[in-house]
Amino acid sequence: MNCVATIGSFDGVHQGHRHLLCQVRHIADEHSLKAMAITFSKSPKRVLGFPDAPQLTSVEERTTQLYQMGMDEVAVLDFTHEMAAMSARDFMQKVLKEQLHVTVLIIGYDHRFGRGRSEGFDDYVRYGRETGIEVIRGEANIDNGEPVSSTRIRTLLAEGRVEEATRLLGYHYTLQGNVVDGYKEGRKMGFPTANIRLRCPEKLVPADGVYAVWVSVGRQTTDDGQQTAQTFSIFNSQLKKGMLNIGYRPTLNNGVERSIEVHILDFDGELYGEHIAVELVHRLREEQAFSNLDELTEQLKKDKERVRELLGNHK
Repeated sequence: MNCVATIGSFDGVHQGHRHLLCQVRHIADEHSLKAMAITFSKSPKRVLGFPDAPQLTSVEERTTQLYQMGMDEVAVLDFTHEMAAMSARDFMQKVLKEQLHVTVLIIGYDHRFGRGRSEGFDDYVRYGRETGIEVIRGEANIDNGEPVSSTRIRTLLAEGRVEEATRLLGYHYTLQGNVVDGYKEGRKMGFPTANIRLRCPEKLVPADGVYAVWVSVGRQTTDDGQQTAQTFSIFNSQLKKGMLNIGYRPTLNNGVERSIEVHILDFDGELYGEHIAVELVHRLREEQAFSNLDELTEQLKKDKERVRELLGNHK
């Protein structure tokens, strides 16, 4: 079936992307066509050997969110050197038209594709006439005078400004991973923590510090009972309050090893091997060194009460 499509990395599936996806959905409904988002399994920059920014979302997270935004289909292309060498016209003809049956292409206001990304919107419109694809420029989503962008959100998270990042994302930034064995120092102080090993090594980890978070825990399995590598959905399990520490635990002489660990309020079970997701709501403070463990414990008690105040009794 023919479709209305848009294409991009969609890292973060933020409010700017969502604005574009709503345009795709609206035009698809008007023409009784499928709505499709086209993205990539790997970062094009990394495939071509260029440094790239840390990712806001893994490909699994991104795909899930694109479907949640009302797409009928999400095409995940395997970006290769051969694809990078294709001209924009060839890409439109061979991939968009012949493989994916795109009849209407909505392009983000600043998006470019094709060999060297050297061509622009007017070229795409001309190639569209030649290949039978109507090309439409998507509208930018402006926030405080600036377009919403993945780069802008990365900067906010790198500075620990998670509430501002939430506004631009449209949801709480989330870290997902597996619970692994830790030093168990927190348990000795009455604050047991789950140490998180991220499932996506390219995932951006926000600024060091202590955060109020929502926590969900669970495991997905395949039909044969084996643990799957697919993304864990944070929406299908009970959310609990937590306080997350990102950093080097200077009071405990953690050295150069950066850790991500969460204390889940009102919970004291074993979670080793489980999938865990933490949604960052508010940064309480920077990570700091204390003179001794007693001072650290007193501060953790204050942090815990602050988390209760911020998160209340509901999400």
